Amino acid sequence: MKLVALQSVSKHYGPQPVLQQVSFAIEPGERVVVLGPSGCGKTTVLRLIAGFEAPDAGQLLLAGRTVSGPGRILVPPEARNVGMVFQDLALWPHLTVHGNLEFGLKARHVPRAERERRIHEMLERVGLSGLEARRPAELSGGQQQRVALARALVLAPRVLLMDEPLSSLDLDLNLRLRQEILALHEALGFTLLYVTHDRDEAFDIASRVILMRRGRVMLDGTVAEAQQALAR
Repeated sequence: MKLVALQSVSKHYGPQPVLQQVSFAIEPGERVVVLGPSGCGKTTVLRLIAGFEAPDAGQLLLAGRTVSGPGRILVPPEARNVGMVFQDLALWPHLTVHGNLEFGLKARHVPRAERERRIHEMLERVGLSGLEARRPAELSGGQQQRVALARALVLAPRVLLMDEPLSSLDLDLNLRLRQEILALHEALGFTLLYVTHDRDEAFDIASRVILMRRGRVMLDGTVAEAQQALAR
């Protein structure tokens, strides 16, 4: 069964078409990267999967269940078990690192002992042990990225959505975090849908690439196939 499936999905903002008949599916454990320029619709794809918006046409399925249809959100975001790392990270500035990770677990009524176990384990995995009491403003850019990633993964989402999370980082840190994302994927086995405009970033992270232009899927294939298409 496909974990995520978009079937002939279209979306408009006013008269402007943002997505036009977009269809693709993701298998459990895949690392799929949507690659395209600004305005191609890639972030809108994430927002539809997360349940923040509904399509104007087509439908979206998670694990075989229809969660959105034309103009309707059938399953709300909080019931989809989808994690998201936003481009601006959207960390809660008034909460500590521990508080940022604990917030979603509390909302899901996870018992305290289990919350603490999962937070401790996740902070170890992302290299932030000992920083639990710090607030986001007291962290470096790379540390903030790791908090955002840990906050999403501590909920054990069925799919992790990442919206250009490394775009504001310098190249050295960007390269390091790419490798950390791959290592976490290898260790935890989560399904990843990642969007970016950066070709090198896409090809480093992806097991499969979806090329988008002007709201349409132009190619859905391997990294090698995407590289060949872009070289033409």
